[in-house]
Amino acid sequence: MYKEKWFKIGIAIIMIFLIILLGTKVGFIFTPLVIIVKTLFPPIILAGVLYYILRPAVNLLSKKIPRTLSIVIMFIVIAGIGAGAVLLIGPVLQTQFNLLIENIPAYAQNIQQWVTSLTEKEWFLQFQQNDYFSIEKYTKQFEQNASMILQGFGSKIAGTFGFIVNMIMIFALVPFVLFFMLKDGKHAPKFLEKILPKRHQKEADEILEEMDNALSSYIQGQLIVSLCVGTLAFIGYLIIGLDYALILGVLAMATNVIPFVGPWIGTLPAVIVGLFTSPLQALLVVIVAVIVQQFESNLVSPFVMGKALNMHPLTIIFVLLIAGQFGGLLGLILAVPVYALLKVIVSHIYRYIRLE
Repeated sequence: MYKEKWFKIGIAIIMIFLIILLGTKVGFIFTPLVIIVKTLFPPIILAGVLYYILRPAVNLLSKKIPRTLSIVIMFIVIAGIGAGAVLLIGPVLQTQFNLLIENIPAYAQNIQQWVTSLTEKEWFLQFQQNDYFSIEKYTKQFEQNASMILQGFGSKIAGTFGFIVNMIMIFALVPFVLFFMLKDGKHAPKFLEKILPKRHQKEADEILEEMDNALSSYIQGQLIVSLCVGTLAFIGYLIIGLDYALILGVLAMATNVIPFVGPWIGTLPAVIVGLFTSPLQALLVVIVAVIVQQFESNLVSPFVMGKALNMHPLTIIFVLLIAGQFGGLLGLILAVPVYALLKVIVSHIYRYIRLE
């Protein structure tokens, strides 16, 4: 019985659970490691994304000039593009943002009038008889929550200050991390392979290459697709005469990095802004969003991203649902690339076990 396969598997599972149980009992030992990971994770992730965006251009330049010089040139080019974007788009964004801030009281008044007219409807009064739908109940809850927020306002200011300092440190570290990634990143796979026994080095090389291709295809493709979606949304909003077209176009571009649900998250604010003008304007916003998404899903994404990740849409939806529960917005953004990497690793391990 001790030599049976099922017995060995059972023992292995029990050992894994025992290790997990012991880990929970001595969690304080891992506290420094958790702090280190939380500190290094944001700059490494951000630098990694920029690495895959800039690597093709750096590789192309490094064929003619030294790699270090090509990296410095790309940094100067990116800084120039950023400065140009701020000079060209910044004033328009600032104007639209200031106008939005000025109009918030009017929007709030419109919402209040809409809610008041809604509460006067006969069918709504019937719902109010039920305590679950009572407006007074939710108003009291809101007042209690507001008072709690005001009581902790001082601590929140301190937390906000700490967050700003942390963000400054992250953005200061990213250029240095990115520089060394672009300079020495190609040597990382060879270093990892040396740690493994020789008989596993070929398999490890294949896994790392596939992981690199998957990440590169996803990040570069997602950047191009998001830029296209944001530009098309901005043009569409201009055509229908929607207010704050540039801000809403940038928002559509930013939220498009979240597969499936991201485009509609970015469309919702535009629909709300359209509703303040007229129901017809909101309908036109929905039509623009549908046209943009059809253009993106049928022309842009297949051409740019192709089938690089080889993932079924239903699988992506399930992955997003699970990642959203565990990681919130960050989980939604990282879900697909992390799943793609795990898929590569698991498929190779499974193939290796079958061969063994």
